[in-house]
Amino acid sequence: MCDDKLPNMGDGPYTEFNRRQFAALAAAAAGTGVAGAAYAQAAVTERDVVVRTPDGNCDAVLFYPSSGAPKPGVLLWPDAGGLRPVKRDMGKRLAGQGYAVLVVNPYYRAGTAPAMAALNNQVPADAAKRTAARAAMTPEAIARDARTFVAYLDRLPQTSNAKVGVQGYCMGGALSVRTAAAVPGRIGAVGSFHGGNGLATKTPDSPHLLIEKTNARYLFATAKNDDANDPTVKGVLRETLYKAGKPGVVDVYQAAHGWCVPASAVYDQAEAERAWKNLTDMYKVSLV
Repeated sequence: MCDDKLPNMGDGPYTEFNRRQFAALAAAAAGTGVAGAAYAQAAVTERDVVVRTPDGNCDAVLFYPSSGAPKPGVLLWPDAGGLRPVKRDMGKRLAGQGYAVLVVNPYYRAGTAPAMAALNNQVPADAAKRTAARAAMTPEAIARDARTFVAYLDRLPQTSNAKVGVQGYCMGGALSVRTAAAVPGRIGAVGSFHGGNGLATKTPDSPHLLIEKTNARYLFATAKNDDANDPTVKGVLRETLYKAGKPGVVDVYQAAHGWCVPASAVYDQAEAERAWKNLTDMYKVSLV
């Protein structure tokens, strides 16, 4: 299951009120009872950038702390809704915790982030365009993108020589695993959130088969309805991590597919904050 198969991409209206709520939560002091609020937030610089890839120009947004020493880099792969305001806010929040974060437009081969985000899956022509954009994201294409995006992060004066993190939501979970396999010497941690059952398939190019080629720590945060749809996936992921000797956690969260995204109709704040804290705890020990 993946939220690109849902009529509204899993998103509700993301208003300025939503954004203020999310910003307030990100800046909340420790001890409020919300797990992810325990990390202080620094002032963040935001820059729209263009990353030149072998397949074209990818529009993206870069966030980094406005002052201080260089920080570890993180690549954020959006869900099927693509690069849009809610993903910007998630990238900004992470940067405020001490990372240089690149949030990319995964559909850049088909159009800019605003153009792709404006597509309506209820309109046949729009749905066909998004389907074609997804089809262009072959494993080989994603590997090329991964190498380019990580190299871009590594060249920045705002990034340190620490290992790079990569995280993804929905379809971005599989893209994150592919990134770790494409750049095994640089990726130190992988976070997949409601990544769907495409993480472990019976096809020869299934993402889980790449784990043994990586050198990363893993967090697979699975939605309860994805698990109900195919309860074997979590076992396959755990067994793969064990056989490959890779540290990691595979956990089923008590929330529905899309729960980490504040704009989602199924957003679950408590479980989203638990996932956020587990991610940032992993980054603290892995991105060194």
